[in-house]
Amino acid sequence: MNFQSVKNQTKVESSSFATFSGSVAQDGAATVTVMLESVDTKIDLRNVRMRFLFFESFQFPEAVITAQLDPAELADLATVRRKTVALPYTLDLHGVQQSATADVVVTLISDDLVSVATKTPISVAAADFNLMGGVEKLEEAANVEIIPSATVTFDFIFARNEPQGSTAPAAVPQSEAEPAAPAQVALEPAGNFSAEACIGRFEILSRSNNTYFKSGSARLDGKSEPFLISIADIVKRCPDMVVEVGGHTDSVGSDATNMRLSERRAASVLRNLVGKGVPESNLTSAGYGESQPKADNSTSKGRWKNRRIEFRVIKGTTE
Repeated sequence: MNFQSVKNQTKVESSSFATFSGSVAQDGAATVTVMLESVDTKIDLRNVRMRFLFFESFQFPEAVITAQLDPAELADLATVRRKTVALPYTLDLHGVQQSATADVVVTLISDDLVSVATKTPISVAAADFNLMGGVEKLEEAANVEIIPSATVTFDFIFARNEPQGSTAPAAVPQSEAEPAAPAQVALEPAGNFSAEACIGRFEILSRSNNTYFKSGSARLDGKSEPFLISIADIVKRCPDMVVEVGGHTDSVGSDATNMRLSERRAASVLRNLVGKGVPESNLTSAGYGESQPKADNSTSKGRWKNRRIEFRVIKGTTE
């Protein structure tokens, strides 16, 4: 399974996913599950950007495609061996479900193997799946302009579960293994990260804006938890570094009030990470109030960007 994206109008990039699985039941119900953590752009930090800034895979770990095959439409496959089928399907991605129809080519390779492939690329628009915010974050992080849609192609091989004539389910996908849990499928080195990998990850995580607080409070909102779990895992894999948790606010309210709020929020994140097993010696917190805006405080969007938690390596970059 591959997807093609375009940046700066003309540069086409092809990426894939390392981990996915699927099945086709006796009644034709088909499901394919793609682990978004396994996105593979062939570049480590680009993978991290896609996971954290675009797919937000810590919150939405899977994309699920479902379809209902009509057995009657495939009844002559043993004779014709290959045919094109207009297949209605539903894609569940980033918390949004959309239905469409794609032309797929079904090829009977043997009595126990069948290929299902796209006839033409399938267009997926970012706006249809509430991903425009992710596109904007990628553009800012990489300093590029991205066309907000991608084309998807696939070529799946399904293998019969049991020899023909068995009473077992009709077919399951050919795969080397069942998909791993989301935290285990990211394409990155095992063990501790290098200094470069750590610094790059914290720069990307600081752009995510996925740390949430109750309004005017330093109390973390529960929806921050998936993101903070990922943060804790990364900090643990950078054991020789001290990471600053920096709190920032917009300009609404007095300087003094915003400074105190930013300090309390940063400290709240630090306590949360320590509670997840991060050594306190690897963390420090600081509040910057409204002194370091990233965007225009005169707009609601700008104020949202300025209310943020940033992660910065302050010790260990040269060891």
